[in-house]
Amino acid sequence: MSMTSKFMSRRAVLGGTLAAAALPLVAQGQDERRPADPEATDDVRIRIGFNNLTLTATLFDNPTVRDLASMLPLNLKIEDYGRNEKIVHLPRKLTEEGSGAFGNEQPGDLCYFKPWGNLALFYADYRWDGLIRLGRFDNGFEPLLVRGEYPVRIERI
Repeated sequence: MSMTSKFMSRRAVLGGTLAAAALPLVAQGQDERRPADPEATDDVRIRIGFNNLTLTATLFDNPTVRDLASMLPLNLKIEDYGRNEKIVHLPRKLTEEGSGAFGNEQPGDLCYFKPWGNLALFYADYRWDGLIRLGRFDNGFEPLLVRGEYPVRIERI
């Protein structure tokens, strides 16, 4: 085997090794950028109660939802934020593992706001890149239209 052949074989082996090592990183990067298309699960449902009003939501199966579910029940505060949502400040940030962009934003979405670690409960149109969609309200979102700040209880049902 000539010196050139040995050099080419080593180059091919090294190139193949580097490509194999990079594939999982490339795939992971693509996974993070693709639209999140979570599937709803009947396993995780929550009740949100405030001001003698109740909302229920069916949550998607993702790491952020599982982290939130591990914290329940919670007794916190719900308050108005802007003209399209109420927020609940969580006691700690949730995992953002597996999050990605999503489309089809609509009133009735329950989301996690990554930068500040809040739950965002939407009752009007919205668009924001820093969200993880957790699920949807089951029977409408009318209680969110009541303005004000209230104690809130969030529990698994």
